Amino acid sequence: MQDYSEIVERVVREVIKKLGEGPYPGVPTGGEGVGKGGSGSDCSVCVFCGKCAERAPAAVAKIKGAGAARISSSLGIGSVAKDVAELIDHTLLKPDASEAEIEKLCREAAEFTFASVCVNPCYVKLASSLLQASRVKVCSVVGFPLGAAKKEVKAYETRRAILDGAREIDMVMNVGAMKSKNYRLVEEDMREVKETCGRAILTKVILETALLNNEEKIKACEIAKKAGMDFVKTSTGFGPGGATVEDVKLMRSVVGQEMGIKAAGGIRDAETAARMIEAGATRIGASASVKIVGG
Repeated sequence: MQDYSEIVERVVREVIKKLGEGPYPGVPTGGEGVGKGGSGSDCSVCVFCGKCAERAPAAVAKIKGAGAARISSSLGIGSVAKDVAELIDHTLLKPDASEAEIEKLCREAAEFTFASVCVNPCYVKLASSLLQASRVKVCSVVGFPLGAAKKEVKAYETRRAILDGAREIDMVMNVGAMKSKNYRLVEEDMREVKETCGRAILTKVILETALLNNEEKIKACEIAKKAGMDFVKTSTGFGPGGATVEDVKLMRSVVGQEMGIKAAGGIRDAETAARMIEAGATRIGASASVKIVGG
């Protein structure tokens, strides 16, 4: 990925300069917004002291626009946590998941405004009904977790999930076909699902990277891009390994900036999620989502 550090530094300097001079470099004094400063004590520099992301939304927006994946802040952690939450697919795909657990998953997703809940097909209708008044989308898995179903079966599973309310689909690539170098079948498998989804439904393809060598990962990303997929995703969480920073970087180097990358599998804390985002992930799949955003 392009190194944005110099651009971000320049934008920060320009923003501070435009905000004027005060008791701190670039901090205006007095006026509206007087209250608690970054240290928590009374001060008259609440407009911007460099310590609170919540008090300077315009500055934060400019810094993010320059390429920053995250904004660090002491008091503004609520805003930062929200930014991270909007990248998370709150996931529950274990085979013994109960209706009560799905209801809890949806309550949490609505509370923290996660990007979506990711559930098995049998729970799509329930999740959709629970989240209909929320901005949180419902994501369902297709050909999960092995990816070995025929393309026609995956297409039907996709249609059924969409009818039940899914607005995002995570399909599993035919890993056996990839290992066999049957690239035509791999592409047809993806195209069948993508054409079923059309443009309105976000479509991600799970590569199960732990089962692939680097050459196969690169080829799978190239095929996904050719097939019109919206995202490439690392793992199901049921394979021999999960997401790695190295895999995310490799995937980003292949798909460029045109596609999303979802890192999933083994992401259980904020530090790991941050590393994945810094490596190029634009979506995180996790069951420990609440812990990741500090809830």
